[in-house]
Amino acid sequence: MRQSFFYGTIILIIAGGVTKLLGFANRIILSRILGSEGIGLYQMVVPLLYFLITLASFGMPLAIAKHVAETEAASDARQARRFLLLALGVTGGISLVICTTLFTLSGPLSRLFFTDPRAHVVLLAAIPVIPISSISLVLRGYFQGKHNMTPTAISQIVEQIIRMALVVVMTITFMPLGIEYAAAGAVGSIIFGEAAGFLYILWQYRRATQKTAAQVWERPLLAAMYKSRNSLRKLFQVSLPVTMSKLIGSIAYVLEPMIVPFALMLAGFSTAASTGLYGQFAGMAVPLLLFPTFLTYSLSVSLVPAVAEAAYQKNAPLVHRRIYQAMRITLVIGAPCTVLLFIFAEPLCQLLYGNAEVGILLREMAPFSVFLFFQAPLAAALQGLDFAHVVFRNTLIGAIVKTVAMFVFTARPEFGIHGAVIANNIGITLVTLLHIAGLIKEIGFTVDLVEMGKIVAAMFAMGYSGSYLSSHIFADLPMIKLLITCSILSLLLYLLMLVALRILGKQDVKRIPWIGEQLALFFPRR
Repeated sequence: MRQSFFYGTIILIIAGGVTKLLGFANRIILSRILGSEGIGLYQMVVPLLYFLITLASFGMPLAIAKHVAETEAASDARQARRFLLLALGVTGGISLVICTTLFTLSGPLSRLFFTDPRAHVVLLAAIPVIPISSISLVLRGYFQGKHNMTPTAISQIVEQIIRMALVVVMTITFMPLGIEYAAAGAVGSIIFGEAAGFLYILWQYRRATQKTAAQVWERPLLAAMYKSRNSLRKLFQVSLPVTMSKLIGSIAYVLEPMIVPFALMLAGFSTAASTGLYGQFAGMAVPLLLFPTFLTYSLSVSLVPAVAEAAYQKNAPLVHRRIYQAMRITLVIGAPCTVLLFIFAEPLCQLLYGNAEVGILLREMAPFSVFLFFQAPLAAALQGLDFAHVVFRNTLIGAIVKTVAMFVFTARPEFGIHGAVIANNIGITLVTLLHIAGLIKEIGFTVDLVEMGKIVAAMFAMGYSGSYLSSHIFADLPMIKLLITCSILSLLLYLLMLVALRILGKQDVKRIPWIGEQLALFFPRR
């Protein structure tokens, strides 16, 4: 079922919100069962696991979404199947190599990567996740290329539901064998969740294309890949720079916990204080800053095939309109998130972490979250237009500048951990501005500054009203009630201003799945 760009985006945003909340609940349950020691073992392995999944998928989900969208525009179903089979072959081959290596060398690799030898058991339990997840991601990319976001959305929700249903059973079942086996049981729930999501999306694929499964075995895979080497080259032209961009980001992420504590010690902080300050920054403030990005990530998933199809049709006005529409949606959604993170940073951190000092760091980063929200859709637009190498270059520049700035600023006693905040803000802003500059240079992209200015005005009005309400009218309320009341009232003012300024109208609301027609009755035409 082909869906419009806006409709597909809203479906992914709704699914992303549900998945994020289920994942958050899952983490709370897991923390209560495993305790800090078990969570430590679990957390040692899971980041490496997701890094290996990224490596195994090798950028193929995005590459196939782009190229299948182009074949849809050309009405070439056979070529779409060819791209899918090639992507599955590449992903399956890399997964096999990674899994074999992990299984064979799990002992030495565990001693190399983990300080706790018990993580070896958890790593072994995680191996089956890699091929299941990477192949599932390729199938999701196939449906995204066909402008059908429903299989991706439902498979994500199914995956999280199964994980939540099994995590308690599996951790408690293995707990008598030791905490490491309980953590391995928690990883086992990921396997079953991924498998459930994979089976659902495979079922959807079988429903959509009955013939393809039989065609896989018509000739040997290597021969098929050799005869389709031009198609394979097209996939690699997108997937290679996408993978390199992700690897650069991962390397920068790995270097950060080494650089920041060391720089803090150079600034005169003790080892314990340096570790604690870095924990406040990376473990508390940054996750809150990143929490709303699932909204714009969903947008970027829809944008790649939408832009790729329009570019293949050589429809430049449609390319510009879809990119601008993505930026407009990003700002409309991202602006209130930025405001709430800024004005309620300290009470929110006090409520969640019992530490208002973290709120100071969050408040310093919050204004730059707008640039963070724009980053994924802009990168998706460039990748959909065959400029994935530009994204890689920008990511590399941003990572180098951020890493150097993080050391230089954090090592200065007058900045301390605030130097890491400054560097983070510089990195986010630089990469986003480079992405915008890339679009301007490559396709002459422009934005309606008047319309964007209206959204920013509504954003400032929301910020002022939220701040005034919390400090004057509802200041005596308990913290939770204050946050909820002031957030809802300031959001209502924001929406009213969007309607009054004709940013949000009847035609926009009508596009919302399932309830759009009913809601549109209360909105004027733009």
